Amino acid sequence: MTETDTETLRRTPLYAAHVAAGAKLLPFAGWEMPIQYVGIREEHLAVRNDVGIFDVSHMGQVQCSGPQALERLQRLVSGDVRRLSTGGAQYGLLCNEQGRVLDDLITYRLGESCFLTVTNASNHARDLAWMQSHGGEFDADVRDRQADFAMIAVQGPRARALVQELADGALPPRQHCCERSVAGVPMLVCGTGYTGEDGVELLLAPDRASAVWAALLEAGARPVGLGARDTLRLEACFPLYGNDLDENHDPIAAGLGWACAEETGFIGADAISKVRSDPALPELKLVPFVIDGPGIPRQGNPVIAGGEVTSGTYSPCLERGIGMAYVAADRAQPGTRLQIDVRGTLREAVVETKPLYRKDQ
Repeated sequence: MTETDTETLRRTPLYAAHVAAGAKLLPFAGWEMPIQYVGIREEHLAVRNDVGIFDVSHMGQVQCSGPQALERLQRLVSGDVRRLSTGGAQYGLLCNEQGRVLDDLITYRLGESCFLTVTNASNHARDLAWMQSHGGEFDADVRDRQADFAMIAVQGPRARALVQELADGALPPRQHCCERSVAGVPMLVCGTGYTGEDGVELLLAPDRASAVWAALLEAGARPVGLGARDTLRLEACFPLYGNDLDENHDPIAAGLGWACAEETGFIGADAISKVRSDPALPELKLVPFVIDGPGIPRQGNPVIAGGEVTSGTYSPCLERGIGMAYVAADRAQPGTRLQIDVRGTLREAVVETKPLYRKDQ
């Protein structure tokens, strides 16, 4: 990384803590982020077996509030927001008029007429502009809240117990959120995550983040970088925008039809409904796979007879190469054998079911 690159990258409120811990910092979505501290494998297994904490303050937040906040947000996101009670969380997609994916999001309903939506870091500016320029017929305000929050993910089988010891009340269940104080700091505690493990995500004032991070470490959590966050999410088959999701693919092809309620009339709903109802569509489907033997697949590796790897890595838990790829729909069934060109060498692979890693394996 050059000096110029460093000057142009944004830093989270926890940057100094990462430097002090000896983290390897690299550019990610315009931010200088910790990729690893002691090693991806060790950090990955710490989350699977105990508890790890991630700095995800690079994520964006957009607030939709006002008398018709529900109606405006319903026009923008793919899920049925009407079913989201106060204190609830919902995964959804932001789509264009052609039914292609602009981003995947988590929305929290903070009140009757107030919603907070978390965007991917690389898409935040575009998402914000899209959300502000669409749905304006409804009486609701859409504003940027990214500067108002730091965000810490606490994940792993011991995550909730650790945070509970520091909290002033019961933690929210999965897919819910509530206001709590943790380590004496008021925040929004959310029962969500991106690892396939239980845990919570904490949204709090940026100037209080370092104190809470230190308290979590003192309580026994391990710091984990974005490298292990990627291997964890891929074992769980959670898509990553820019890899597995983009404007070239629709939610049905990506296996996210369950997150789309076309009857609500969100932007792109008609196009998605046509794909869902046509037996010949989609032509490609996103599938998880494992390498049957040596080799580690990477994004962009060709699948022989049509298709391409969108995400690939070495799985610390399965101890083999794993990934996701778009393949022809007639080759998307679990058990189908694939050949993947990994840097000029053909590697045998098998289509699997989601998730690739399960606790009972």
